[in-house]
Amino acid sequence: MKKIYPCVLLSLIFSILVFSVSFSQETETKDGIQIIHNTDKSLKNSSLNLSLELVHTLGDINTPDENLAFYLPEDIVFDDKGNIFVLDSGNHRIQKFNPEYEYITTIGRQGQGPGEFYFPSSLALDEDNFLYISDPRNNRIQILNPDGSEHKTIKFPKEQVGSIKVLKSGNILMNQTGSLMMISQSDENELPTLLQVFDRKGNLVREAGEPTDFKHRLLNHLGNQFECAVDGKDNVYLTFLHQNKIEKYSPEGKLLWRADRPLNYSMDPPKNKGKMESRGGSMTVMMPKMNKCSEGISVDSEGRVWVITLDRQLKKDEQVRKQMGMQISNGQRSMSVKLMGNTEQTQTNAYVLEIFNPQGILIQRIPLECFVNEIHIHKDRVFLLDKERGTKFYEYKIIEK
Repeated sequence: MKKIYPCVLLSLIFSILVFSVSFSQETETKDGIQIIHNTDKSLKNSSLNLSLELVHTLGDINTPDENLAFYLPEDIVFDDKGNIFVLDSGNHRIQKFNPEYEYITTIGRQGQGPGEFYFPSSLALDEDNFLYISDPRNNRIQILNPDGSEHKTIKFPKEQVGSIKVLKSGNILMNQTGSLMMISQSDENELPTLLQVFDRKGNLVREAGEPTDFKHRLLNHLGNQFECAVDGKDNVYLTFLHQNKIEKYSPEGKLLWRADRPLNYSMDPPKNKGKMESRGGSMTVMMPKMNKCSEGISVDSEGRVWVITLDRQLKKDEQVRKQMGMQISNGQRSMSVKLMGNTEQTQTNAYVLEIFNPQGILIQRIPLECFVNEIHIHKDRVFLLDKERGTKFYEYKIIEK
């Protein structure tokens, strides 16, 4: 029997204490868009009463089993047989497990050739179980057959490849806002749209999403970063990491609603805007320090939107940052990523799971006691990813009373 390391050390199988409340909200319409201002001024009981029961964990930083020793895992997807695919980015591979969490095979390795990756950023699966891997350091998206063999490569000579989702239409949704490379390559006065949709040949189909102009290049880059999710009808949901807003877009790219919620800290732009310097062909970037209010977003089968929110800012001894290095020698590029900070600490009370109804109204909050970087929902299960400390996925069953 495998060990289970729970996020909340109360028992091996437990229900998380839930503050099941409904927040009153104020709504307004701007330019035809509904804006929902959720508030906690008038709390009342909610008809929704969900809890989470821990059933399994996947990954272990201290395990002797190299197949479970993830490093900077980025994503998780499931095929129609219930098999599990973990994008183990720091190890440049995909780990495949059966529904019982037994290791099946490793797909890919470090490199630039077919079926090889270099710190891949996201993973998607289409309805025919083809794997799509965003490989930004090689500036491409690779499509692999269900058995892991090469199917097709989409190269992007002009666009910087970002995180991806595969839509029901077969097109590819891309988020480019997270790339530091975009800062140096972009026009200082140009604000790109948030979302791009490409066909399988790499042709741009449409764009959507208006960024916020903070009147400064680095603030624009950091302030417009977001995570996204797609529901079964190709509606797209965004949660902004450094802005108090959540948005829903139609499959055609029309903004349907925007929501905010009460936070315990300010989201105003900082006075120190950071700086960027170029010397002798090298570039040094010091990013501004903006408060973070979100980490991830997902959508369940009922159209409810689940958002990982910070209840407070992380303390200094809780913070972990990435130190990235790159060298080019004889035309060969090498890159390293090192985590700096207290990676031994895996518990915290800084995170809250917020649930919004399909109209953007906040209907429930669930406190968490671990670090969370992403959320994924598959059927009646919630997968929370601790990417930088425990390097594992926590699997919970959704219990609706």
